[in-house]
Amino acid sequence: MTTTLAKPDIDPEPKGRLEQVLLGVFVVVPFLALLAAVPLAWGWGLGWHDVVITIFFYFLSGFGVTVGFHRLFTHGSFKAKPALRVALAIAGSLSLEMGVLDWVATHRRHHKYSDRAGDPHSPWRFGSDWKALAKGLAYAHVGWLFDKERTSVEKFCPDLLADPGIRAVHKRFELLMAVSMVAPALVGGLWSMSWHGALTAFFWGSLVRIALLHHVTWSINSICHTFGDEAFEVRDKSRNVWWLAILSMGESWHNLHHSDPTCARHGALKGQIDPSARVIWIFERFGWVTDVRWPDPARLAAKRLSTPRA
Repeated sequence: MTTTLAKPDIDPEPKGRLEQVLLGVFVVVPFLALLAAVPLAWGWGLGWHDVVITIFFYFLSGFGVTVGFHRLFTHGSFKAKPALRVALAIAGSLSLEMGVLDWVATHRRHHKYSDRAGDPHSPWRFGSDWKALAKGLAYAHVGWLFDKERTSVEKFCPDLLADPGIRAVHKRFELLMAVSMVAPALVGGLWSMSWHGALTAFFWGSLVRIALLHHVTWSINSICHTFGDEAFEVRDKSRNVWWLAILSMGESWHNLHHSDPTCARHGALKGQIDPSARVIWIFERFGWVTDVRWPDPARLAAKRLSTPRA
């Protein structure tokens, strides 16, 4: 699989050495915390305060990515009022995945070239035999983040560049990263009125939460383009992985998403739980969002496979 791209797809300014080092820190350190989580939970260092704080920040930052970065900003699955747009951009930035403009540009490029030359993170990048696919899975999951190439925001996000509120959030990504790391510790310390409470909240609500959210998000790029079932006709390898549905907030119903990218609900079939779609539904009931592109039965029927493929 070749990766030659048209020049406009790539930002002429590559990722710098410092940026790559910091990226490594924010990938490796939370992951080490995740590995340490089980023995810590078994012995000491996990209280119900930590559980509440971790769950809150996990879903706050997670829905910021799934509802905001993905379904709103990347695909325009609905329209949101200006204040909600900014709030979702801030919430998504707390995931420490990328700034909103870089995240959206990368994902739009992924859809343009999905599982073909130019896809920034296809697991089929190196071929389809088991060795090439093993290498591709590692690359699609995390390796692509260290590629020096940066997707062109000017080409893929001209609409968001024209939005002053979104530009302002993007420019403050480093500040929001700091907030995401410090806020759980601050809440935990104030709640327990102790340094111990602040430390355990930082471990669970910052490090473990970020590592788990990162690997769930990256699993959509790797696992959901390799394993699972196919219920709708697509031009790529996107698949559904049911056991990731809750942690990914509905993103792992990836097959329909690639079949109908602007649809606001990814889990459109019976039994497919899609928490992100429920959040959008709630926003719609409050009048905060409009023009939601809910699944169209006729459109679904036209794309539905007569026999699902594993």
